[in-house]
Amino acid sequence: MRCTIEKSRNETVEKIVSLAKRRGFVYQSSEIYGGLNGCWDYGPLGVELLRNIKDEWWKAMTYRDDIEGLDAAILMHPRVWEASGHVENFTDPMIDCKQCKARFRLDTLAELISDKNKEKALKEFNGVEGETLDDKFTALLEKPETAQQLLNLISCPQCGNKGTFTQPRKFNLMFKTFLGPVEDSNNVIYLRPETAQGIYVNFLNVANSSRQKLPFGIAQIGKAFRNEINTKNFLFRTREFEQMEMQYFVKPGTDKKYYDYWKEIRIQWFKSLGMTPSKLRFHDHPANKLAHYAKEATDIEYEFPFGWGEIEGIHNRTDYDLSRHQEYSGKSQQYYDDVTKEKYIPYIIETSAGASRSFMAFLIDAYYEEEVNGETRSVLRFHPKLAPIKAAILPLVNKDGMPEIARKIESELRPHFKIFYDDKGAIGRRYRRMDEAGTPYCITVDTQTLQDNTVTVRERDSMEQARVSIDKLVAYLREKLM
Repeated sequence: MRCTIEKSRNETVEKIVSLAKRRGFVYQSSEIYGGLNGCWDYGPLGVELLRNIKDEWWKAMTYRDDIEGLDAAILMHPRVWEASGHVENFTDPMIDCKQCKARFRLDTLAELISDKNKEKALKEFNGVEGETLDDKFTALLEKPETAQQLLNLISCPQCGNKGTFTQPRKFNLMFKTFLGPVEDSNNVIYLRPETAQGIYVNFLNVANSSRQKLPFGIAQIGKAFRNEINTKNFLFRTREFEQMEMQYFVKPGTDKKYYDYWKEIRIQWFKSLGMTPSKLRFHDHPANKLAHYAKEATDIEYEFPFGWGEIEGIHNRTDYDLSRHQEYSGKSQQYYDDVTKEKYIPYIIETSAGASRSFMAFLIDAYYEEEVNGETRSVLRFHPKLAPIKAAILPLVNKDGMPEIARKIESELRPHFKIFYDDKGAIGRRYRRMDEAGTPYCITVDTQTLQDNTVTVRERDSMEQARVSIDKLVAYLREKLM
């Protein structure tokens, strides 16, 4: 008998973080030294899951005739970030508590204040616009004329003191470093806060060398770095992360068509890899909240235990980026259409997914607890394409020639799949360990194997078992894992 066990939101996050460390998905960076806030290390299972996510994205994006791949350098000429607007605009307003020295992002402070205290503070203001309490609270914080008055009415979420906040001030999120041995202002460069600019500055290089015609895209997976004021929610907001970005270059006037096209393509990708459809949605940006470069923008959001959160952004960036790089570099970024004999700067439709956030969403979405015959079973129901380990080889007992047969099966399967061999403990406990690692199939060598050269293949989600001939295992698994 099986039944799903309901979990509270906080309990789910705590269990996921615990499982992530225990099973080797994610560790706190530099943990033996107390950890480094906002930085995480991917363990043996985590690195496999992350790689599988990136591989599936790469195949979906570049195994087609209109998208090329790229891997641009992390360090770029500092003028790139002036042209992109990051030096001037890539800032978050922040405040400090003068009492406990805690630092907060102004736009996330509403999340840290209780509704009761927000309501109490908002009584001092009349006619505040906004649909929700958080909207009204944030709207006042974003206005210089009301921000300080409101801050004086609320208590610090860390120490509880009231009226101890500093004036809001801007904080640039880019990490600075120096190029060469001399650390002075002439040698300042930045760790890239996004991967997109490496694509933009290589637009004509790729177009000319690949002989692509518009519309076409350039895809890239790479590390990015943001000096976040407040990191939170496990992998959701970190200081070092990976992006999976594709920039699609189109003729002006066709941008709406391709914007709508990529919206549908990208949300279907998450669904095709097993993500629960009801936990996915689009969140369109209202016109008054659009970024300075965007004509239209939407987020693909996943319903995390802490609420809805962005896992991918799709933006119509117009010709802003290429126009700015043309202006700042003095080099033409115009595309020549040899059919119409026109020259123009293309519009860009951007799809920008967080590999780390996608990892977290797939991990949470796959996690289930259920009661089976009076015992709790924790299982990660990954899509087979994403599962870190594809199959486990388990000799029923360590005698009667079973380990030798199991090792032979392992050697035959390992060139084809990521395999795990486990001969420690009772078979039921080994099954549970593999369920918790998200392994789709367990292959057990038992007494019948000695008689007819077949093995028991147990499927993770249904726990159903089948007898399969050893010489047909590769074909069997290949069909099942597609």
